[in-house]
Amino acid sequence: MSRVWKWNRPVTVREVLEDLQKERSIAYTTVMTVLDNLHQKGWVRREAEGRAYRYEAVSTRAAYAAALMNDAWSQSDNPAAALVAFFGMMSEEQRHALRDAVRIVQGPETQEPTEPSESARPTERPERTEPGEGAEPGEGAEPAEPAEHAEGPEGAEPREGPPENPASAQDGDGR
Repeated sequence: MSRVWKWNRPVTVREVLEDLQKERSIAYTTVMTVLDNLHQKGWVRREAEGRAYRYEAVSTRAAYAAALMNDAWSQSDNPAAALVAFFGMMSEEQRHALRDAVRIVQGPETQEPTEPSESARPTERPERTEPGEGAEPGEGAEPAEPAEHAEGPEGAEPREGPPENPASAQDGDGR
């Protein structure tokens, strides 16, 4: 998939083959089989062009990554703890990108000012609760430590098995 996403346009088996052969030796039939498998799984659509096909990604790499994150998060029995753990793993650059994304999703009508006036600042800080204690996530529960200051996944449930890898949905070579 990474080769199909790379061009962001319909590609032929020959184009993908030539690109892959810059790095290693690979057979035309291997590339053709992988692209056919991706078509059968619904990852790419194809259109006939003479005796060959042109393959095009059904979704973007960003949409694929978002779907993976959503799937993993929705399977957590403690979504707030999972988010705290995830944010704790992020670099400062990733946290800035997250803040920008939240601003975009909220839109201009729901964004709060970056520096509230004195009268708008709360005089008392609300009591914080651990996720899962007294309130469900999204109903006033806040993580004990803001995500941007979290050191690691202390509040997260341990995972079983190896970490998920987006490349695992592709063939073993990340195509």
